Amino acid sequence: MRTTRDRIRHTLLFELFGLALIIPLGSVLFGLHASDMGVIGAGSALAATAWNYAYNLGFDRVMQRWVGHTRKSLSLRVGHAVLFEAGLLVILLPPIAWYLGIGLVQAFVMDLAIAAFYVAYAFVFNLAYDRAFPLPGWGEVAAEPSR
Repeated sequence: MRTTRDRIRHTLLFELFGLALIIPLGSVLFGLHASDMGVIGAGSALAATAWNYAYNLGFDRVMQRWVGHTRKSLSLRVGHAVLFEAGLLVILLPPIAWYLGIGLVQAFVMDLAIAAFYVAYAFVFNLAYDRAFPLPGWGEVAAEPSR
C-alpha cells in the first residue's frame, strides 16, 4: 500500500492539476466569471482533497483485505474513478447550488459536467501517477486475466 506521504503527494498533485484545468474550462463552459469558477473550484478542491484521501485509503484497505494487494486493473480503475466522483457529487451539490443561488437541478447538471470531466481526468491522472510512482513489485504482476 502507499505511504501517507505518497498519498498526500498524490492528492495535492491531483487537485493542483485539476484546478489548473477546470477553472478556465468551467468559466467558458458555464459562462461564469473566473472568480466564481475559482471559488467553486477551490471549494470543491478542498472537499475533494479530504474525500480523495479518505476514499483512496478506504478503497486500498478493502482491496488489500479482499484480494491481498492494491494493484488496480483497467476495469477496476474505471469503477474506482466513477465511485469516487459519485460520492463527491453528493458532497458538492448543496454548496454549489447555494453559492451560485441556483436550483438543485441546475447545480446537478453543472456538477455532472464537472464530474464527467473529473472521471476522465482521474482515470488519466491515476494511470500516469501509478507509472511515475510505482510501488515495489508492481512490475512483476501479470495483466488481468481475460474472461
